[in-house]
Amino acid sequence: MSKKVSRRQFAKIAGLSAAGMASPVQSAEAKPQAAARQAGGFPPGFVWGTATSSYQVEGAVNEDGRGPSIWDSFTRIPGKIEDGSNGDRANEHFHRYKGDIRLIRELGCKAYRFSVAWPRVFPDGDGKPNPKGLDFYNKLIDELLANGITPWLTLYHWDLPQSLQDRFGGWRSAETCKAFGSYAAYVAERLTDRVKHVFTLNESGRFIYFGYGSGIDAPGLQLSQAEVNQARHNSALAHGLAVQAVRAHGRSGTKVGPAENIDACIPAIDTPENVRAAAIALREMNASYLGVILEGRYTDAFLKFAGANAPKFSAEDLKIISSPVDFLGLNIYAPQHYVVASDQGAGFALLPFPKSFPHMNSDWLRIGPETIYWVPRLAAGIWKTGPIYISENGTSGEDEVGPDGKIHDTDRIMYLRNYLAQLQRATSEGVPVKGYFLWSLMDNFEWVFGLNKRFGLYHVNFDTQVRTPKLSASFYRNVIATNAAGA
Repeated sequence: MSKKVSRRQFAKIAGLSAAGMASPVQSAEAKPQAAARQAGGFPPGFVWGTATSSYQVEGAVNEDGRGPSIWDSFTRIPGKIEDGSNGDRANEHFHRYKGDIRLIRELGCKAYRFSVAWPRVFPDGDGKPNPKGLDFYNKLIDELLANGITPWLTLYHWDLPQSLQDRFGGWRSAETCKAFGSYAAYVAERLTDRVKHVFTLNESGRFIYFGYGSGIDAPGLQLSQAEVNQARHNSALAHGLAVQAVRAHGRSGTKVGPAENIDACIPAIDTPENVRAAAIALREMNASYLGVILEGRYTDAFLKFAGANAPKFSAEDLKIISSPVDFLGLNIYAPQHYVVASDQGAGFALLPFPKSFPHMNSDWLRIGPETIYWVPRLAAGIWKTGPIYISENGTSGEDEVGPDGKIHDTDRIMYLRNYLAQLQRATSEGVPVKGYFLWSLMDNFEWVFGLNKRFGLYHVNFDTQVRTPKLSASFYRNVIATNAAGA
C-alpha cells in the first residue's frame, strides 16, 4: 500500500461506505468449535511457507522470449518509482533459483508460493505461446520437489502483458479476461502434474484501484469510478474463468482459489454487538470482489451505493465468477477498519485512526496483530469457507547491516511473533486456517517503493546479489520446527 493514499481513502474510492448498507449476515460472530491440535501450537499438518512474485524477483526481462509487461513500461516513466529502479535485474532469481531454493530449505519451509510471469508464457498475452515460456518454471518446480518443498503457483501477480493493455485497455476489457482464461488453461495443462495448488489473481483490490483508479501503480491510469468498478468486475470474471480452466485442463485433484488483500474489518472491542457489526462491515467492504466470488451476487448495499457507477454484468458473468473454489487465500498485513456497532445505517461505524496509532517501517503497515485472528474467523462465518490460507503476511523494516555484518531485525520478529500468536489463537478455536506464507523470502523490488522497502527474511545486496539471513530467518525457522508461535 502506497503512502500516497490512505486505507480509508482506498475503501471509499473502491465504492463502499457504511451509509445505507443492509445486513443479511447471520451468526457470523459465533465461535467455531475447537479443532484437534498439538498442545500449545498449530494443528498437525499446518503448512509453513514463504512467497515471492515473478516481476519482483526474477529479472531476466528480455530473456527466453519474454514479452514486456505493464510494469516494464511503468518503471520507465520518470518519478513513478521512488528510487528510480526497476525489475530488469531484481534478485536474478531466474538464474539463481537453485541457491534461493536452498534458502527455503534451510528455513524448514515445506511450501513455496511463486507466480508465473504471464508475458513469459504468452509474450502478447494471447495468441501463440512462447516455446521457452515454461522452461524456467519447469526447472523451478522440479528443483523445489527435489528439495522436499511443495510448489504453490500464482497465475497473476500484476505483470500484465503490455500488449493486452495496448490493444484492449487491460482489465477494462473482457477480452483480457478471455486471454487470462486461455493462459490459465495452458499453464494448468502443463504444470499440474506437479503443482497441486493454484492461486488465480493476487490482490485485485490493489492492482485494480491503484493501477486504474489512483494511477499509483501500473498502468498508471486515473479512470472514473464506473470504469474502476467495471475493471474490478472484469478481474472477478477472469478469476472465475481461471477456476474453470484449471478444472477443465488441470490434473485431477488440483486445488484452486483466490489470493486477496481483504479489506480487514475488526471489532474495536470484543463484544457480541461489535463482533456482529464487524462481520457486516467485512462483508460489505469486500462486496465488489470476494463477496461476488463467494456469494455469486453483488450485495444490495453495494449496488445501491454504486448507483450509476455499478458494473455492467450478466447472469452468466455471475455464474462464472462464483465457480466453486477449493480454498480462500487471504493476504493480511494490517487492520483497515476498527468497527463498533451503530444504530445508524447498516449497523456499524468505522472508527478513524488516531495519528499516534503505531505502524511499522511502512507507514501504511499499522500494527494490529488481532487482525489475523478476526479476519479469518469472520470470513469463515460469513462465507462458510473451506480451508483458508494466509497467502501473505509480513513487514518491511530498516534492516541495517551492523558492523558484524548481521541484521538484527527484532522489529520484524516482534511483528511476526504477535501476529502468529493471534493466528494460533484462531486455529485453536477451530477457524479453518491450514497454512501460512510469510512475505517475503528475501528483499526484492517493492513496486512503487523500488528497492527501498525490505520485506525479506534474507537481506539482499542488490549490487552483489549476496543473500544474508536476518535474525528473523532464525525466528521463523524455530516457529516451523516447533509448529508454534511462541518460539
